[in-house]
Amino acid sequence: MKIAFQGEPGAYSEQALLGHFGEVETLPCESFEGVFEAVRAGACDAAMVPIENSLAGSIHQNYDLLLRHDLVIVGEGSLRVRHCLIALPGVEQSEIRKARSHPQALGQCAGYLQRRGIIAEQAFDTAGSVRLLKESGARDTAAIASRRAAELNGMQILEEGIEDDPENFTRFLAIQREPKAFQGEAKTSIVFTLKNQPGALFKAMSVFALRDIDLTKIESRPLQGSPWEYLFYVDLIGDTREETVRRALDHLGEYATMLRVLGSYPRFKG
Repeated sequence: MKIAFQGEPGAYSEQALLGHFGEVETLPCESFEGVFEAVRAGACDAAMVPIENSLAGSIHQNYDLLLRHDLVIVGEGSLRVRHCLIALPGVEQSEIRKARSHPQALGQCAGYLQRRGIIAEQAFDTAGSVRLLKESGARDTAAIASRRAAELNGMQILEEGIEDDPENFTRFLAIQREPKAFQGEAKTSIVFTLKNQPGALFKAMSVFALRDIDLTKIESRPLQGSPWEYLFYVDLIGDTREETVRRALDHLGEYATMLRVLGSYPRFKG
């Protein structure tokens, strides 16, 4: 299989896909849009994209791309993110004045950087910041990225686990062009819109409460072209092959002006 991800070799997304799919061929893409397009066009078999971080929250762009592309969620996984302070070989930690990385990684290490008087500088992504540091040869600059990114580029890890909160996890979704069969406990992701009227969201949520269906996440996003109206993304425990879930979705369809199932897939536990 060939699996796409956003970033460069050594990115956390690559680490997540190798953990989920095993030893497969990977396809690095410059942007999330490029990842979705690679799957749609058949340039790869599937992709692994981040959807939310336990500290920074949702990756809103990928919610929008899920709606824009006719692809299916086929799996999920969680990655414990451990950030490393990475420098050129032979550099001492006392020499570091600046650190470059993706804005989210910098934010997750903000306290660490502040305590050490290190200036944060934004870069395109975590693994890319390591490659650029290697090419620049700057001894006063470090990159913040994964252990794998340091090893692939032959760089030195000055310190590992520099994130401010150790409970730093990112949830990823596996996407493909077609659904695939599976067994075990399932999760289903949907997106819908409602009329902007009193009680609309309450009625929509009641279709799940009435059937004791557990909702694990609800996310609202602006509906493009309709100011102050919203899309609602919901994750629920269950499979569209189950009668209870089918009845709930049929009931929701009575209230929703648009309803789309983004996929039913094995629930990740860990």
